[in-house]
Amino acid sequence: MAQFRLQGSKTLAVDMTGDGVKARNGSMVAYTGQMSFKKLTGGGDGLRGMVTRRLTGEQMVVMEVKGQGTCYFADRATEINLVRLNGETLYVESDNLLCTEGTLKTGTTFTGLNGISSGNGLFTTKVEGHGWAAVTSKGPAIILRVTQGMPLRVDPGAYVAHTGNLSRSLKSGAGWSTFIGEGGGEAVQVEFTGEGLVYVQPSEKLTVGGDV
Repeated sequence: MAQFRLQGSKTLAVDMTGDGVKARNGSMVAYTGQMSFKKLTGGGDGLRGMVTRRLTGEQMVVMEVKGQGTCYFADRATEINLVRLNGETLYVESDNLLCTEGTLKTGTTFTGLNGISSGNGLFTTKVEGHGWAAVTSKGPAIILRVTQGMPLRVDPGAYVAHTGNLSRSLKSGAGWSTFIGEGGGEAVQVEFTGEGLVYVQPSEKLTVGGDV
């Protein structure tokens, strides 16, 4: 089993003893020992994952890394967050998924209007199974818990990932004055309800709605 650990906050070190991981293509920065690298087509497992990526225009090229030794991964000096999955599903923006254990299954899932609001298309990446996943964020991510009766609203540009039994819906955060420059609130927000954890980064991505 590959062992994931952080080398500082912006580099992922993976110790391997013959097993493998899947990582964002081009994210390897160094390695020791004997490693092999194989480019994989598509962002998910199987033909369906390849087709949905092409339809939505998302570019998520991954590589399979196998060997004996330690491989180091990073992505544009962004912060790295380790997520341990024990049978649950991780939903994560494709731009934020850095590396997963080879035992984890990756694919795509429909997000509807949430994807449109964040500028990431109609699909997002899901990771399922038992093992480690490494997720990037612009600045140290905060993990916010959602419980029944206590919904959470997140700016779509700050959303990174979530786990648990959560439902998402698009909400308007302000009146028309926001759109004509007279308001100070967020124009569009994503509301999470149910039970789970949401990963939020302290830096907003550009969204379709513009400066929110």
